[in-house]
Amino acid sequence: MDGEVTITVRPNGPYRIQGPITLIDADGNPLAVDSDMVFLCRCGGSSTKPFCDGTHKRAQWNAASGAGAYGVRPVEEPRS
Repeated sequence: MDGEVTITVRPNGPYRIQGPITLIDADGNPLAVDSDMVFLCRCGGSSTKPFCDGTHKRAQWNAASGAGAYGVRPVEEPRS
């Protein structure tokens, strides 16, 4: 689907954002995004924030798992 943006929470890793996005920094400036796939830091240790630099692997960072850990519930697929 053209134009659709999907954010995937990677297990013990970054957020993967796929699709056309505009990424704005804390000062309101747009950041250059040269791809339709971006990985954003979730562990807080990246030296290239907001982008992931792989620090979560070296730090053996473990994230909360499952949708329930984030206070939300999974979307139920409609039954056919």
